[in-house]
Amino acid sequence: MRLGAVFPQIESGVDPTAIRDYALAVEAMGFDHILAYDHVLGASTSTRPDWSGPYTSESVFHEVFVLFGYLAAVTSTVELVTAVLILPQRQTALVAKQAAEVDLLSGGRLRLGIGVGWNDVEYEGLNENFRDRGVRSEEQIALLRQLWAAPAIDFQGRWHTIANAGINPLPPRRRIPIWIGGYSEATLQRVGAMGMAGFPGDHQLRICAPRSPACTSMPAWPGAILRRLVSNRSSRPFERPKTSGKDMSAGGAISARPISA
Repeated sequence: MRLGAVFPQIESGVDPTAIRDYALAVEAMGFDHILAYDHVLGASTSTRPDWSGPYTSESVFHEVFVLFGYLAAVTSTVELVTAVLILPQRQTALVAKQAAEVDLLSGGRLRLGIGVGWNDVEYEGLNENFRDRGVRSEEQIALLRQLWAAPAIDFQGRWHTIANAGINPLPPRRRIPIWIGGYSEATLQRVGAMGMAGFPGDHQLRICAPRSPACTSMPAWPGAILRRLVSNRSSRPFERPKTSGKDMSAGGAISARPISA
């Protein structure tokens, strides 16, 4: 079992030194990864009295790729995980470029967890379609994988056209692990078949459908608990509890399983 710490986005504040110390403490305690949520825009409740979303414009959210670029420089072993990057509200080629850069600078420590999101205010502000975000993300995944694998590609899809162009630098392994959550079983099967076609036997794409009995999950580490751990950290290595050997994804935001399971 691998254990990760959830980066406390809304509790993190804006002090770069505190963010650095948090990441170093997590790494020193032996956690396998640092997981960060993604939101670009927060909705103000001043004109939305019935707002029911968990986050607002009052909530601090560090931009995940910039944050991970910083953490790549101050850490050396801990994996950097998005859970989840809201892929359909972002330009696909730009995501490929940013992810490849973080993966390069971190020495191949990026895992890209993606989802479709719930905040239509965010989609409107980023000029993306909220209604087709699920099916559009299938094409985005296919394009990401091709952009990471070759110096220049030709791609013609429903929403994307790239004519003999590519990103540079490429990720060191020419691929980045993609985990997805919150999709229907049918979508996951289509994406799974598409994702594995180019890399047979390589479990770099992992999926989990909502409420799927095949998936297991662990509760997130609350920010308050992690703050106490950081303030009371010692040089003693972090001891993981004994487990049944099941592969589980920490963080609570998504659960995941290999697509071959």
